[in-house]
Amino acid sequence: MPRNQAAWMAVKHQPLQVKEAPYTEPGPGEVLVRNHAVAINPVDWAIPFFGGMMFSWIKYPFVLGSDLAGEVVAVGEGVTTVKPGDRVLAMAAGMVKQRARSAEGAFQAYSIVLPQLTTIIPDQISYVDASVIPLGITTAACGLFQSDLLALERPVANPPMRDQWVLIMGGATSVGANAIQLAVAAGYSVLTTSSPKNFALVTSLGAAQAFDYHSKTLVADMAAALQGKEVVGALAIGAGSASDSLDILSQCQGRKFVASCSAPISLDAVAEGSRITLGAILKVLPAMMRGRMHTRAKSRRYGIVEKFYDASSVVDNEIGPAIYQDYLGAALAEGRFRPAPPATVVGSSLNDIQKAFDIQRRGVSATKIVVALE
Repeated sequence: MPRNQAAWMAVKHQPLQVKEAPYTEPGPGEVLVRNHAVAINPVDWAIPFFGGMMFSWIKYPFVLGSDLAGEVVAVGEGVTTVKPGDRVLAMAAGMVKQRARSAEGAFQAYSIVLPQLTTIIPDQISYVDASVIPLGITTAACGLFQSDLLALERPVANPPMRDQWVLIMGGATSVGANAIQLAVAAGYSVLTTSSPKNFALVTSLGAAQAFDYHSKTLVADMAAALQGKEVVGALAIGAGSASDSLDILSQCQGRKFVASCSAPISLDAVAEGSRITLGAILKVLPAMMRGRMHTRAKSRRYGIVEKFYDASSVVDNEIGPAIYQDYLGAALAEGRFRPAPPATVVGSSLNDIQKAFDIQRRGVSATKIVVALE
């Protein structure tokens, strides 16, 4: 039996520990992957500090991680979409409440994943590049296509031009970069925000126009650009983006709905320095609550629906198969979809996961932090 190791979160507020982990054979409807690259998301470093409030079902010790790319080692009964030897990317669902087990965390040598959240990657795409996709595309797809969120038409190879517009606030983020491509592949036109240095990136992904999210005239400028156009809603990514989206939609024609997947304030105060202190956490939490109350009040005032969501529902609904099995593999192979934002590799072993956490926590722009596993 192969040896498995994992970067364990042993206790709260402490660095990860690389130790032995069980080698888990796939059960019915499961896939076992030998990981060759894993990517870091903000939630990964936040869980050790906020997990008791956001992820109360996680019990220590635990293996975190959602983004992985690697080689299929074995498949369980009933799995027909992949086979041993396939190169795949997958969203590991171990942190999702419905699954909640370390065997399904990404930060280990061998992970159990679900076939409906797994896609075969073409030979021209490396494991490193593929690993930036999973959680970003999953979160974007839920917001754009889930029936209780924006409920847009799904992406296809040759989409009709719908003459409808969607706001994607935070286009250079992991979720935003995937959302732009998905929305365009579904036939919608996209207005997005980013810093000016990332305008070239977001327009290369398909956005019709990008706006500086720091601009004091952002709301007025985006609302003016949408005059006379039918808007189908907004996907809000990043601190303050839900509030801006509400202001913009209040001045536009079309569907009044904001799907929001980010905290209302930045976690910069928590991320300062080399350590996260209890004082910094206690400072941020009340501000976060005030931000949510402000957004809800504005939503009611405008008569616009604003709904906060995460990607956990994808484990059980139709969005996973629609994206991972019906769309993404062919789109990657044919060059219609590309891994974005670009990867920045910061290590080559599980021992580098903690360093990757620290780099991501200090803040990155238009890139995703990746550890390439040997």
